Amino acid sequence: MLNIRVICVGKLKEKYWDAACEEYMKRLRGYCSPAIVEVKESKLPANASPADEQNVIIREGKDILSKIDSSDYVVALDIGGKELASEEIAAKISDISFNNSRIDFIIGGSLGLSDEVRRRADMRLSFGRITLPHQLARVVLLEQLYRAFKINAGETYHK
Repeated sequence: MLNIRVICVGKLKEKYWDAACEEYMKRLRGYCSPAIVEVKESKLPANASPADEQNVIIREGKDILSKIDSSDYVVALDIGGKELASEEIAAKISDISFNNSRIDFIIGGSLGLSDEVRRRADMRLSFGRITLPHQLARVVLLEQLYRAFKINAGETYHK
């Protein structure tokens, strides 16, 4: 069974995000072995400078990279990434699963991803040009993963 991990910065703070994610995790368990890996969100000092922000991005990036194995296929959620339709995400997951036993989807913190994480990514995926809070991005990603597995199984859900 394919291992799917969502590696993300920070914990979900609101119960409604947590409930939505848990529902999709439950649904995904019928198709893959899903896991959420949370890395600590770095705190910005008050009146943070651009250098302070860059240090946070680098620190969070190192924490993310420490969770990834060299054999993992890595998909970074990035506004500059490729936009795919749900059917294309499904096809990509199917293709990746032929050569990889684990796919890591990366969601950065509120300041985004480090250049090191972007370079490590085998693919950069965008949900469009809009900016999503990283907690909502987690819910959208899990829903799209569930939709992709339903498409690949030939089951109804996708319209």
